[in-house]
Amino acid sequence: MRFIIAILFFFSPFFSVADNLNGIWKGILTQGTGGCYPQYFIELQINFANNIITGKAYDYYDTTKFVKLNFTGKYNPQTHRLVLIETKVVQYNIPVDCAPCIKTYDLIYEKKGNDETLNGEWKGHIMDRKNACPPGKISLKKAMHSDFPVDIDQNDTLAAIQQTLHLQKRAIALSKSLVVDTSSIKLQFYDDAEIDGDTITVLINNKLLLYQQRLTEKPLTIYFNAFPGTEYELVMYADNLGTIPPNTALMVVTAGEKRYDVYLSSSEQKSASVKFIYNPKQ
Repeated sequence: MRFIIAILFFFSPFFSVADNLNGIWKGILTQGTGGCYPQYFIELQINFANNIITGKAYDYYDTTKFVKLNFTGKYNPQTHRLVLIETKVVQYNIPVDCAPCIKTYDLIYEKKGNDETLNGEWKGHIMDRKNACPPGKISLKKAMHSDFPVDIDQNDTLAAIQQTLHLQKRAIALSKSLVVDTSSIKLQFYDDAEIDGDTITVLINNKLLLYQQRLTEKPLTIYFNAFPGTEYELVMYADNLGTIPPNTALMVVTAGEKRYDVYLSSSEQKSASVKFIYNPKQ
């Protein structure tokens, strides 16, 4: 059987990474004799927040034949070495005579002028087996746009809840649009004015990030990482109206050195929304 590529990355103790690794990386991945194809396209969607790298990887011959994976990793800024670890094969649509290959990527980051690159090698084994995949090389360049949907990171508990979640359909009222100049964004939700038992559910780009959480004087906190060229819409859904309708919240947005206070109001007829666009500093 020939083997198509999937990704499992070897993890080792490195240091934290600056924002320059955030974003979409596209390029070419080669594979030795015995692989499903000698060369593939590859896209990495790299997120960095709170000293942790996570993201999605797509190995593909074309956008209809692909393997999608989750990964984690760390970066050593002294050596510019990046090691990524695949944690789960999320989805694949590949020829019947191909099989996903769980891989380790060992990459070096380099910047020359406005060009940023990741280059290195990989090795791995076939999914659910110990057999080695033919190894190869990888070359990536930072890009402004993805060939695939850009996901929002979500933990396993919220992912399981969302599979059975059925929120009542409501109108969406845009409260504010924000343009930020950093990819790492922190959101904190407080009850606005008097604490009256309001609970909220929050989604970003239809991905569940808070579920039936009570608003108090202590913040409910969400971290998310934005990619350039992608619009993000946060929706605050009112699970109840508390004792003083409607359901209101103060959302404090921290993006780099900037802070924004956004007041949100949701009811049984409409949900409040905020849109974010990341426009990198030139």
